Amino acid sequence: MTDCFIYGGRTDAAPIVLVTSSNLSRATKKLTSQQINWLNQNAFTGKPGCLCAIPSEDGGVERYLVGIDDIEDPFAIADLPKRLPEGVYALEGSGVRSNLESLAVGWGLGSYSFTRYKKNGVIKAKLKLPNSSDHQRIQETVAATYRVRDLINTPAEDMMPQHLSAVVAELAQTHEAEFSEIVGDDLLAENYPSIHTVGRASVHPPRLIEMLWGNSKHPLVTLVGKGITFDSGGLDIKPAAGMRSMKKDMGGAAHAIGLAQLIMALELPVRLRLLVASAENAISSNAFRPGDVIRTRSGITVEIENTDAEGRLVLCDALSDACDEQPDLLVDFATLTGAARVAVGTEMAAYFCNDRELADLVRETGRETYDPTWELPLHKGYESYLKSHVADLQNAANTPFGGAITAALYLQRFVDDNVRWLHFDIMAWNNRARSGRPIGGEAMGMRAMLVALEKRYLK
Repeated sequence: MTDCFIYGGRTDAAPIVLVTSSNLSRATKKLTSQQINWLNQNAFTGKPGCLCAIPSEDGGVERYLVGIDDIEDPFAIADLPKRLPEGVYALEGSGVRSNLESLAVGWGLGSYSFTRYKKNGVIKAKLKLPNSSDHQRIQETVAATYRVRDLINTPAEDMMPQHLSAVVAELAQTHEAEFSEIVGDDLLAENYPSIHTVGRASVHPPRLIEMLWGNSKHPLVTLVGKGITFDSGGLDIKPAAGMRSMKKDMGGAAHAIGLAQLIMALELPVRLRLLVASAENAISSNAFRPGDVIRTRSGITVEIENTDAEGRLVLCDALSDACDEQPDLLVDFATLTGAARVAVGTEMAAYFCNDRELADLVRETGRETYDPTWELPLHKGYESYLKSHVADLQNAANTPFGGAITAALYLQRFVDDNVRWLHFDIMAWNNRARSGRPIGGEAMGMRAMLVALEKRYLK
């Protein structure tokens, strides 16, 4: 759990007053003329990013003034934990009370450091939250995001399929959920041939990881995560530059695990099923080849056009399994295509959906949570790009255009028409540092999806 917060009590806290350019004069009414002169000397204008310590008469700091643009934006103050000295702080200013949960989440996300291999960089600035705030929701949102970031940031040598399995098993134990997995050649016996095909060349056996939680009388929500723990590209090997960041190719699994953690911790009234299809796409004498034809759990045969389009191969078996249970809602997360990044950039979660109401809801909650999402179309006209001369379909198109769409259309072939389905194609990584979002693994669309689930099932 995170330790960047202090809850209630009598602990003294240095006030942080949030101001904008438009309300600067109102925010400075309590200041002395000397303090106002100090603000002017430091060229404090209230613009976003401005920070000024207001001195007290005894030479200490009476309060901090922080310039922001949007009081509803959780990232408006997310840089403060790494800019302020060690101590305890409390937020003040117009609009703080009504937006405290969002701002506190931003503080928590800005306090993150990946310290598994490097123990410095721990943030010692803490935010004091009043007793009236929703401590659990704030804490759990931050903790789940830390979980996602940590999983993605961990190098592949310490994050293979068995490591993902251990994380889910621990989570299941914590929340009294059922845990199971199918490993290695047992995948063939249990009819998950695509997952086995992708992972069979690795010394780390592939597996399908499952967790089941909640009241069986509640609506079934199934989360599926792509867990390719490292992607060499297979025999269609990636160039060095393309392979360098492929520890993050299990980012979809990290998101599914993080969202599952939130659902259980906040006790949403759903029956939760988590499926993580995990494998290492390695190269060996038994690696699958371009031109091979493989069978899938659904019985559909797939010609391998490119061994680097392996994520959709592990997902299709998991999606077929998910549909066997006819969930009320099926959501998958995957770092699936570079084409989605070309379409929406690296800082927005692209998604596809076969249900208009759900699609609109996720777009709305993305705006509300400042967790940006954008829908791409399931354009049926591109289905012909997946036609194969020797199998039911091929795993990748022969055109460089519309790659995210053709990948989503491939997945849709394994989803029953009557199952409400949403597919996230995400970057799961920050290429640049921004307020509260350091370079490295990132949760994208998870907070938006949580609120969408709450709106759907907390009626």
